[in-house]
Amino acid sequence: MAFATGSCTDLDVDVNSLYTSYPDSEIAIEAKTADVYYAFRGMLGRRYNEAMTFSSDECMGVSFDGDYYDSGNYAHPSLHDFMPDDACMGYWYDLASGITKCNQVLVEFGGKEEEVIAPIRAIRAFYHFILMDSYGDVPILDHVLEADEALERSSRADVAEWIESELLAVIDHMTTNVDASTYGKPTRWMVDALLAKLYINWNVYTQDVTSSSWSALANNEKLDDCVAVCDDIIQSGIFNINDDYLEKFYPTNGSHIKDFIYAMPYTAANQDGLTYGRFRTWRKGDSDGDGGAGLYGIKLAKSCAGNFAMNPEFADLFSLEGDRRNNAIFKDALYQYDPSTYQVTSTPFEYKGEQVVLTKDISLAVVDENLNVGANVSGWSQGYRFNKFIMDPNDFGLYSRCQDNDVPIFRYADILLTKCEAILRGATATNGDTPMGLFNQIRTYVNAPTLASNPTLDELLDERGREFFDENWRRNDLIRFGHFEDDWGFKHTVNPSAKTDYTKRIFPVPTGVLNENTNWTQNEGY
Repeated sequence: MAFATGSCTDLDVDVNSLYTSYPDSEIAIEAKTADVYYAFRGMLGRRYNEAMTFSSDECMGVSFDGDYYDSGNYAHPSLHDFMPDDACMGYWYDLASGITKCNQVLVEFGGKEEEVIAPIRAIRAFYHFILMDSYGDVPILDHVLEADEALERSSRADVAEWIESELLAVIDHMTTNVDASTYGKPTRWMVDALLAKLYINWNVYTQDVTSSSWSALANNEKLDDCVAVCDDIIQSGIFNINDDYLEKFYPTNGSHIKDFIYAMPYTAANQDGLTYGRFRTWRKGDSDGDGGAGLYGIKLAKSCAGNFAMNPEFADLFSLEGDRRNNAIFKDALYQYDPSTYQVTSTPFEYKGEQVVLTKDISLAVVDENLNVGANVSGWSQGYRFNKFIMDPNDFGLYSRCQDNDVPIFRYADILLTKCEAILRGATATNGDTPMGLFNQIRTYVNAPTLASNPTLDELLDERGREFFDENWRRNDLIRFGHFEDDWGFKHTVNPSAKTDYTKRIFPVPTGVLNENTNWTQNEGY
């Protein structure tokens, strides 16, 4: 069974009898739970990000005369032609393994106080949430499987309801402490934020979102509940959005960023697997160019892939006057960055004596599923690039292209815009908040123009694109707002069925998972 990976191999022993007690030492408990909390780190650092980014309107995965085509791993999701064997579809295994580890630790912690068990149940619910959001019907695995137990998938609606019940059961036992000791671990505020995501998407998860009759304006009975959990976070007074937008994502970010409710820590020296910078940086650095200084002002020890090319339609969002978020994009004429301050300099970034100029529009050598832009300076310059998780060039060379940047999963800025959305969709406003006021909090801290009236839902979706790009929520947003089938990039040119194929709102189950669970069938449309 895919979910049983790493379970006990002595099937003659009842796993429930293995431990009657576990050491009370905080060190022992910390050691046992560390692996549980970070089971998703590897996939979040690359493959999950690929699936979320390419399936959205943010980026397309181009190739360079076949280089980085990689059996279609980047092109297929960019064209909404998802394949069960694409590498970026395979993060099911990590989540399943994480859930199994949670269940084993819960057995070992039998009899422990709720405050010890609650965060393990919370992270187990989070793993179920990512599975359900991605693959639709998935198993509810709330116990260690017996040796001969058949594993069944539950409906997406049942999984959503189970996740809600788990989170409500543990929330009052979660720590409210927010400091370095709880950074990267579940807290009460992480549970609130996960509930907010669950509630704002309730009509996506509990109705048939793959049906042509489903509407983005369908009734959502959980909107007031969504506002309530947002208010719990807001009224705590712990979080704010005051940090500079770019600095939140530097390699120096961490527990001091007050916008981060729940984040995944990465340490380059540990080779935890964060590689966002590798696939967004202009491909030809000095290591394989003309020997001059690279984009980051020093010679890179390793070349970057650079095949995450921003779709022109998404690039158009970054045009608000004075918006700090505009500076998180590589575009037009490129200049070197200071490797110690991560600030752009006035020194042009050149390739063989000419300044590199990225173009917003993307031209393919041949318009087909290869998304080939050509293996030359013109091809490498097609499309803007993300500069949000700017890399430390020294770490990039020393530690197998890994980075120190922590990746936020839930942010306070998201809570503000989620409350804004819930009220726009019909929730009762609370505490004097209005959609305009909540929306303008975001615009103000990034120095963008504020609105004089409540935003429309489309304006809110655009703002979410600016604020949370490259943070793995854009696919989720596009589906909820009913824009997942919109035209962008070359999706509809190469794959015209993407306009009307609503089954692609749910990913295919990886082939290996189906092979291990022969009583299952593939998701509709695959």
